Amino acid sequence: MSKDALILSTLSKTWVFDLDGTLLKHNGYKIDGKDTLLPGVKEYLATIPDEDKIIIFTSRIDEYKEMTLKFLKENGIRYDEILFNMPYGERIIVNDRKPSGLDMSVAINMDRDSFDMPQIIREL
Repeated sequence: MSKDALILSTLSKTWVFDLDGTLLKHNGYKIDGKDTLLPGVKEYLATIPDEDKIIIFTSRIDEYKEMTLKFLKENGIRYDEILFNMPYGERIIVNDRKPSGLDMSVAINMDRDSFDMPQIIREL
């Protein structure tokens, strides 16, 4: 097992992703005039089980909403919800711990424009 592996339960998950700099090239739609998926994003998202939920946050304003949704659809990027107009600051997730000791939230921070997710290992 890799030291960078993330050991998760077999329960269904809620995945929360930032958009720019995490899934897509940061500000590519402004710099290049178009969005660009980061390498490995599409393949990784395809490994997320169908019963899991995917939520995307973005600071993009409504002016870019239609263009963004079209790009995600054309590239086959699955998500259940996408929230626009989010603040630029930190994303804070607060959740409880199950009586069994299972922490119900996990945070992964990665370098901008480098989709380097840890290997996921599902255990009971």
